[in-house]
Amino acid sequence: MSDSIKNVAVFGATGMTGLATLPQVVSAGYSATVLVRDPSKLPADHQASRVVVGDVLNRDDVKKTLEGQDAVIIILGTRNDLTFLLWERSKVPPRLVPVTEDHERMYALLQSSDLDYVAVMPPHIGDDLPLTGTYQATENTLRGRAISKHDLGHFFVQCLSTSQWDGKTVGVWGDYPK
Repeated sequence: MSDSIKNVAVFGATGMTGLATLPQVVSAGYSATVLVRDPSKLPADHQASRVVVGDVLNRDDVKKTLEGQDAVIIILGTRNDLTFLLWERSKVPPRLVPVTEDHERMYALLQSSDLDYVAVMPPHIGDDLPLTGTYQATENTLRGRAISKHDLGHFFVQCLSTSQWDGKTVGVWGDYPK
């Protein structure tokens, strides 16, 4: 990404990882705009510069959120284990093949776009693990078992100020005491 990034839209700011990422975006000096269905799910001290109430599935709400933004962090999740998306196709249970195909379609669209992007592949995202800032990141490889929601947010914010991972798929994980 670039030093010219000042305004960052965050999609998924009221989810587990989003609530850990938003304060880090603001603390790093970025102006944050969030799209939320329910603004009451944001903490009272959220410090987002702009809150857009709407739905990420509504194109107009997304366009409104993106007005004036230099970068976007998308942290939309399912709260389910989606590691099957990383399996060889022959090992994916038949009932999950449509989800895998949809994921592959979206990833191909991202790769063929003109966007500067970083596709992040975390393992299990730990709600109870700390911010360490000492996680691992590698291109096209996922090794560890977990990353804290805080360290994942930290990685997202770091990607705003470096081009190291632009256009790449990155596995991130941490080593945490048991």
